[in-house]
Amino acid sequence: MVSVDFNLYLITDRRQVPGGDLVGAVRAALEGGVRAVQLREKDLPARELLLLARQLRSLTRKFGALLLINDRIDVALAAEADGVHLGGGSLPVAETRALLGPDRLIGVSTHHRDEIAAAADQGADFVTFGPVYHTPSKAPYGSPVGLDRLREACAGSALPVFALGGVKENCIHDVLNCGAHGIAMISAILAEGNPSLASRTLLNRLNHL
Repeated sequence: MVSVDFNLYLITDRRQVPGGDLVGAVRAALEGGVRAVQLREKDLPARELLLLARQLRSLTRKFGALLLINDRIDVALAAEADGVHLGGGSLPVAETRALLGPDRLIGVSTHHRDEIAAAADQGADFVTFGPVYHTPSKAPYGSPVGLDRLREACAGSALPVFALGGVKENCIHDVLNCGAHGIAMISAILAEGNPSLASRTLLNRLNHL
């Protein structure tokens, strides 16, 4: 089984990359120390998504990093990714595990404590939990859960919890104090003019608290 030995989880959104060069931005983030990337470009047709996944698979291998694919188990298998990340409309965790086998990671998006327990029972490896703070990209998923609910979720979780949604460098101390294993980020890395520097700064903060 692949271990969850990372604490910064980069989630892609090509629309937030200045100039639109997602592959270049991910490369810069990897150069800055990111060791886990979720390819989350849900609107791309399967052929384009697979092409992008294979580009990122090649990159992540060079840097010794993990690549997970959002929702698309077929693309994850075809691109030889390290796992998948499941949302509310994805296949259940147990069925996904049966398809992927024991050696790939399964992450699950959660918004409530009971969803974390269900993910653990079905064989997931880690969860994201949020949105912790307000962020436009997660607004469709409801109001921010806040630090109190994050603390409750982490306290009762058998899985590593990654805080997601509006987490910035100055919030890292607070979310780690709630018991989060790490943080999941999009704009704080990809929307920056220098994803390498942003990643390095965030990791320095994460690893020295």
